[in-house]
Amino acid sequence: MRMKEMVRRTGVHERLLRYYEQQGLLTPDRLPSGYRIYGESDVETVRRIRCLLAAGLPTALIAQVLPCIRADDEHLVPTCPDLLAQLRREGERITRNIEDLQASRAILDTIITPAPSGSTETLRACASS
Repeated sequence: MRMKEMVRRTGVHERLLRYYEQQGLLTPDRLPSGYRIYGESDVETVRRIRCLLAAGLPTALIAQVLPCIRADDEHLVPTCPDLLAQLRREGERITRNIEDLQASRAILDTIITPAPSGSTETLRACASS
């Protein structure tokens, strides 16, 4: 199928499909004219890419993970032995990011909601971060 049909089938904009190709996540065939030709398996690959992106994985890691994932009904299942450890580390990284964002939000909340006059609560919150 050509690019327009791939866009229709996946809901992913042409620019993103090209980006996935640049990142090594998608490898469509090419006609002599240079037009991309996608197969049925590419539709599923794009769905997996979108799912892994939604899970917070960067494209560099997705490139490593894609060959080690299969679809089982509605879930993605790891097939490579070391993949679970790698995904757990990524989960820990996401948890640290969430904690950092929560701390940032708490500081912002102290700025948005001023403390009583003369309080140094906001400055203490900023100093401890």
